Amino acid sequence: MKSNEINELAKGLILFHVKCEGIKKDAENPFFKSTYASLPKIIEAITEPLAESGLALTMFPIDENSLYCLLMHTSGQWIEATYTMKPVKDTPQDKGSCITYARRYCISSILNLQIDDIMRDDDGNKASGKVETPVKDDGKAWLNKSTPEYQKAIEYLKSGGLVMKIEEKYKLSKEMKTYFLSINKEVAP
Repeated sequence: MKSNEINELAKGLILFHVKCEGIKKDAENPFFKSTYASLPKIIEAITEPLAESGLALTMFPIDENSLYCLLMHTSGQWIEATYTMKPVKDTPQDKGSCITYARRYCISSILNLQIDDIMRDDDGNKASGKVETPVKDDGKAWLNKSTPEYQKAIEYLKSGGLVMKIEEKYKLSKEMKTYFLSINKEVAP
C-alpha cells in the first residue's frame, strides 16, 4: 500500500541512495559460506542518510508472525508493507531471531539495499579470465548538512576555498558537490 502520491517520497529515496554508502557485510553465515550485513550495521548505515533525505522508517510486529514496515516522507507521503515469517520453533529465542531476520529483509526490501553476498559463479569467472576488482574504502566520512563541519566548509568556499580540497577529507553527495561548486563558481576538475 502507498499514499495517493509518492513523488516527494521518490525524491527522498533518490537522495537517500546518493547519501547511503555501501553497507559493509560484518557477519558470516557458515552454512552458506557467505557474509551479510547485521541489523545493527544496517541501522548504523541508514539512520543519518534517511534523516537527511526527509525519510523515516518504522516497524513493529502486528500479530504472531508478521512485521509491519512503514516508510514515511516529511511531505506526508508513505509506503508500507507487511512481512510474515514463521519461526521453526515456538520459543521466545526463535521468535526474536525471526523478528530480527524479518527486520533486516524489510529494511533491505523497502530501501532497495544489498545486504547479502550475491551467489556467483566464481569458477566460471576465473575460467573466462574475468577477475573481480575489490572496491576500496577510502576511509573518508560523508560530509553531512547537520554538522559543524558542513558550516565550516561553506565558510571556506565563500572565502575562495576549493571543493577539491574538501573532497580530500570528506565524501560529498552529488547534490552537495553541485551546491558547493555553485558557491564559488569553481570549475570541476
